[in-house]
Amino acid sequence: MSDQSPPPGWTPRDPDTPPDVPQPRTDPSAPQQPQQAQLGGPQQGRPGKKARRRRTGWRRFLPTWRMVLGGILLLALLIGGALVAGYLLVDIPPANAAATAQSNVYLYSDGSQIARDGEVNRVNVPLSQIPRSVQEAVLAAEDRDFYSERAVDPKAMIRAAWNTATGKGTQSGSTITQQYVKNYYLGQEQTIKRKAKEFFIAIKLGREKSKNYILEGYLNTSYFGRNAYGIQAAAQAYYGKDVNKLTTAEGAYLATLLNSPSAFDVVSHPQSRPRALARWNYVLDGMVKKQWLTPAERATTQFPEPGKVRAAAGLSGQRGYLVEAIKDYIVDNKILDDKTLAEGGYRITTTIDKRRQTALVDAVDSQMVSKLEPETRKADRLVRAGGVSIDPATGKVLAMYGGIDYTKQYVNNATRHDYQVASTFKPFVFAAAVENDSRTQDGRRITPNTIYNGDNKRPVVGGRIRFAPENEGQISYGNITVNTATDLSVNAVYAQMAVDVGTGKVKKTAIDLGIPENTPNFVPGPAMALGTLQASVLDMTQAYATLADHGRRTPYTFVEKITKGGDTIVLPQRTPTQAISREAADTTTSMLVSVVDNGTGTAALAAGHPAAGKTGTGELDRSAWFAAYTPDLVTVISMMGQDPDTGTLESLYGALGEARIGGGGYPARIWAAYTKTALEGTDPLDFDLELQPGAAQPPPPTSPESEPPQETPGEPSPSTPERPTRPAPSNTTGGRNQGGQNNGGQNQGGQDNGGQNQGGQDNGGQDNGGQDNGGTTQGGDQGGTTQGTQGNTQGSAQGSDGGPAEGLRPPSAFLE
Repeated sequence: MSDQSPPPGWTPRDPDTPPDVPQPRTDPSAPQQPQQAQLGGPQQGRPGKKARRRRTGWRRFLPTWRMVLGGILLLALLIGGALVAGYLLVDIPPANAAATAQSNVYLYSDGSQIARDGEVNRVNVPLSQIPRSVQEAVLAAEDRDFYSERAVDPKAMIRAAWNTATGKGTQSGSTITQQYVKNYYLGQEQTIKRKAKEFFIAIKLGREKSKNYILEGYLNTSYFGRNAYGIQAAAQAYYGKDVNKLTTAEGAYLATLLNSPSAFDVVSHPQSRPRALARWNYVLDGMVKKQWLTPAERATTQFPEPGKVRAAAGLSGQRGYLVEAIKDYIVDNKILDDKTLAEGGYRITTTIDKRRQTALVDAVDSQMVSKLEPETRKADRLVRAGGVSIDPATGKVLAMYGGIDYTKQYVNNATRHDYQVASTFKPFVFAAAVENDSRTQDGRRITPNTIYNGDNKRPVVGGRIRFAPENEGQISYGNITVNTATDLSVNAVYAQMAVDVGTGKVKKTAIDLGIPENTPNFVPGPAMALGTLQASVLDMTQAYATLADHGRRTPYTFVEKITKGGDTIVLPQRTPTQAISREAADTTTSMLVSVVDNGTGTAALAAGHPAAGKTGTGELDRSAWFAAYTPDLVTVISMMGQDPDTGTLESLYGALGEARIGGGGYPARIWAAYTKTALEGTDPLDFDLELQPGAAQPPPPTSPESEPPQETPGEPSPSTPERPTRPAPSNTTGGRNQGGQNNGGQNQGGQDNGGQNQGGQDNGGQDNGGQDNGGTTQGGDQGGTTQGTQGNTQGSAQGSDGGPAEGLRPPSAFLE
């Protein structure tokens, strides 16, 4: 009984066959197949059929072609269904609230209101009133195939998304139809939901409305900057005429603005002129390519200068400057784009401290504006001023002075990029030297006590190009320490130091401190040490704030909080970074303290707080700077010359009744008046400095009677020479303490060179060049010119921050 027979019709199981392999069922009456066929040969299972091979290893995880094909078909069905559903479900909505834009409210840090903007400026016009050339200029700028393409361009959208994702620039990929839908029916928010609605509404609109209807709507709803919505408002805002009187060139410029309304306004943002001109040329070239403009007409087309900004009455005084600077910050940092911000409805709490803002305005008014007499002194018409104050620990902009009145001087002097920063750049050269442990051409480490040759027009050694800079006043100083060269702002020393450090390293250090890399004229070379780049007052304040905070850079900000409705807008992270070593920053600060105590910046002592700073006077005296800081407040003040009618940069010769304007004069006095008020009620703080090795070591003394040894430029001096001196800013006092009695007018009448050592400590000072002639009577203006021997030639030649002697020679054109 143990050996049971299998059921009829089944073949016995082969003991070598795996149990999961099915056994073929056979008919007992059918002839038996050969054994080979039973064991998995080509006839296994069914005669004439190959058995399906089982997947093994990693192939088991790959989908089959049937699965791939099925997935593609399913995805196509889903997409098609979604498109159909979206088209059926999304209706063309009524015009959005942005078509009647709301106001934005700007607040001081304490919550009180600075200003309100955003009142709608729009006048709709029919397409028939818009010149054909203006229509074509807009199409050339935004959508050249508008009349032949569909309402949406999926390929362009995919291409734009890919370029954005791969870092090739943010692009919309939208047709004019889509942009019109966004402007008129939806909004500017960058969300998937809004983009999906825009897609379906554009398709429906393209099917239901004509191309002319869509183009007319687009031209009447687009934002052109200057609070102008629509082409008619833009024509009035930029050219003071109706749209039907616009020329082709003017239409092309308005079309240019559509790409970036705020950035391409060449009046309020003169630093953007090259980009705006490039875009304007792109528009005109596109018109030629589409045969809307002949090459001959294109060749004769000249850029049409837009008119002045006509600010709203509510933005008078400093309010307009603050609002525009805050807008620029929001847009530049991609918090909101300018079109989204223009929709309005935002409540923007700023970092501006109302008390300190008032103090800065009062300081400029009392120290400079109140002394201007434009009716009797033509040079006073040219005077402009800009200032920024930052908390170095937080990067918050606490106060800003943009100009006398936004409704009268529309360009913000605190943020413009068209004036040279002059010698306020020199501290960055020394900071780079310490940061990189740099040495002179003959191998000496660069410290405040390193000896350099400071002779006028001394050729720079080691550079790739010949450069022999002039010192201010054509003065030759001989061998002097870096500290003294900083006090006196000696060009020859710092040009050589820039080459010793490496101009590329100097530029990198300046960028690390906070100077934007794309600053105009930021070209590596020995001349950069003289401050030929054109950084803004705001940029320079950022860089000096990094020095003040021991080399730690905290990116500046104007904004504390932005809300709209119940939503809070995310602000960018501003994580502090150690830009340069504390040793490099603090050693630089120690020398700048000496500039205030002993050098060209002594006017800052009136603030009553320990300070570190640097003066600067631009080429042809077009600008005068004072950049300085206490341990907890950084402020940069600049005076600038500009023709109010033509906008051209002008020299400040004769302004405020002085032969020349220097950084140690009015800018330093404005700084002192502001800082004294801004820090009122706080105890003066000393700087806590960690210096590089050897920085605090005083130079070895020398005998006053001994003459400094003669040496080849660039070679070390066997001994430290007596400190040379130089003239300083002119004033009415004739001298720092005694009217020039001892020093020939120490500060204002020829600070050092007009008396103390060379111009007559013995002869040109107390007796002849000082009390009687170089001091009380003439020390303020001429620095002891009458009877001082060297005081006659040097003291009256005028330092960078003082006034020249009368009738000697015209002011020099080089930088201090």
